[in-house]
Order: sequence, then structure tokens, then C-alpha cells
Amino acid sequence: MFKKIALALVVAAFALAAVVATRPSDFRIERSTTINAPADIAYGLVSDFHGWADWSPWEALDPTMKKTFTGQAGEKGSSYEWLGNKDVGSGRMTIVDVKPSSLVEIKLEFITPWQATNQTTLTFEPAGDKTKVSWAMTGHNNFFMKAMTLFMNMDKMVGADFEKGLAKLGEKSAAEHAVRVATAQKKAAEEAAQRAAAEAAVHKAAEEAAQAATAPASASQKKS
Repeated sequence: MFKKIALALVVAAFALAAVVATRPSDFRIERSTTINAPADIAYGLVSDFHGWADWSPWEALDPTMKKTFTGQAGEKGSSYEWLGNKDVGSGRMTIVDVKPSSLVEIKLEFITPWQATNQTTLTFEPAGDKTKVSWAMTGHNNFFMKAMTLFMNMDKMVGADFEKGLAKLGEKSAAEHAVRVATAQKKAAEEAAQRAAAEAAVHKAAEEAAQAATAPASASQKKS
């Protein structure tokens, strides 16, 4: 009896392994949104890892997680390491390529609770006075990751996080754009007021000069 049960378990294990082996070896997850802001604002929030706290969907999972930044912010080679609770684990992101206001390519390394290395890319495309932002992640499924896809939809799960992050990125970018526009409008108004004041002063000085020039002539006419 015991041998039959053991044999059945072995057969089941081989059958499961065979099924797992048929799962895709590679994956790609991508989401896009259009934000109400120019590309350079969203790009700045992404290329500088310090800005991820304002929009990343994972930051709120552990507000006390330890973060370490190295390299020149926004430049190739800069990195962001995190060490947090069971919900965020630990890992590292390193910028491997940047194209200002156009692309940020990141090497994403998960260390715990499992090890994996993926590539994430964020692209920024002008869409009139708005910007289309796309967030994609690609990688290779090892046996463990293949097995996980039997029980969970990775595209749906990670894609939902991407959607949340892009929504927050859009809100933050739009807010910064609004501040930038308001600041520019205020500066333009101040400069216009300064020009108007300067023109008024020049006009007044010209009138006073004209009056001063005619005053001696009028005085001499009265004497004659």
C-alpha cells in the first residue's frame, strides 16, 4: 500500500514538473497611461530614484523601509537599494540607460523573498500637450517562477501595481506642471508690471524734461 502511494506521488510530481516545464520561459508585462504634463516632468520623477517615494506603488507597503541611494541622481549607474518588511522584501534598482525626457531603463534585482533579475523600461512620448508614459518589465521565468504562474496571474498582479504607479505619477506630474505654469505666469505678470512701471517713469521723465525746456523760453518772452 505504501509503495503504491509513494509511486503515485512520484508520478504526480513528474506530471506537475512536466506541466510546469511547458509554461512560458520569458514574460513581458506592460501598462501605459497619458498624463497631463510635459515629458520632462514625469521623466525627472522617474530618473531620480529619490522621486519614487512620490509615486511608486510599493513605497506605501513599508513606510519605514531602509533605502540607500548611490551614484549621480538621474544618471546612468545610479542605484536605489531597499530593505523592508515581508511585503516589499529587499532588492536593488540600477539605471543602465537614459535618454532625457524619453527613456529610463533599469536593471531590477530582487534579493528576498526570492531572487530574480528583470529589466524595466519607462518611456515618455509627447501626445500634443500631454505625455504617454509606458511602463514595461521583461524577464526570464525559472522553474520556480513557472510554477508560480500556475497559481497566480503575474500580468494581472504586477500590471495592477503598474497602473496604480502610473496614476500617481500622472497626478504628481500634473501637480508639478500646474505649479510650474503658475510660477511662470506670476513671473510674467511681475515682469510686465516692471516694464509698465519703467515705461511710465520714462514717459514722466520725458514730460518733465519737455516742461523744463519750455520754461526758460516762456520766461524770456515775458521779459521782452
